[in-house]
Amino acid sequence: MVNRKELDPESSPRAAFGAHLRRWRERRGWTQEDLAGHTTYSSQHISAVETARKPPTLPFSRELDRIFGTAGTADSFERLWSEMRYGSLLEGFPEYVGYEGRAVEIRSFHIGIIPGLLQTPDYAQALADADVRRGSITQHQADERVAFLIERQAALVRDRPPMLLVVMDESCIRWSVGGAAVMGAQLERLAEFAELPNSMLQMAPYEIGERRSFDLPVNLLTLPDRSMVAYTETPTQGYVDRERTAVVSLLTSYHQLQAECLSQADSVAVIEQARKGMS
Repeated sequence: MVNRKELDPESSPRAAFGAHLRRWRERRGWTQEDLAGHTTYSSQHISAVETARKPPTLPFSRELDRIFGTAGTADSFERLWSEMRYGSLLEGFPEYVGYEGRAVEIRSFHIGIIPGLLQTPDYAQALADADVRRGSITQHQADERVAFLIERQAALVRDRPPMLLVVMDESCIRWSVGGAAVMGAQLERLAEFAELPNSMLQMAPYEIGERRSFDLPVNLLTLPDRSMVAYTETPTQGYVDRERTAVVSLLTSYHQLQAECLSQADSVAVIEQARKGMS
């Protein structure tokens, strides 16, 4: 074949997707023009994806699954796209985000790190860059992680946004991320969040000690049909749970935690005091 570009599937996720696409196309004995005739995409687009010059999209991946009959199988193009898109995220988290985007109420508890929905881009980038320096992710994955967070935040800006109740351990504002300027802007963002009509922000001060209900992050979602979803994390795994007994137990613990926390006004006062200490 003239001008056939050899692909190294190990060189990048895009190259792996392109090689997978070429393999399935050639199994059918199709040219790129033949495949284009079965899709809404041009042969030039298919060529660019095959040679990793252009990233695949979710709609494109789903069209390929329909054409090749690979939906729901180990060879699924959508599955491969998902691995590319969310490869740097904790397992279980992409599933949770799908629910989060539809939630009418979000309750969360966080330790050490400001919750993602409230992070400024600079704060999020500082965290991602630190993972790059440790060698746990690549710079490309770090940039994708921050872009994904911005998309996640944007998904909650709706005509009728969800009620967002956030409890943060005091460590979230004491652990400086990105230096004084980045952290100061982040604390200012928290104070602004507390002023929104659909928000509640509470601090769990160090003084509550053993009365703190959780030792790991917890997220509780109420969906439009009033069903609930829980999401919890360990350092290596995220868990989505819709089983009613488990969710209700976590909700009870969350309410108990709120009762031990500072009021929103007192929480904002602590945040403002910490922000002034950054200047």
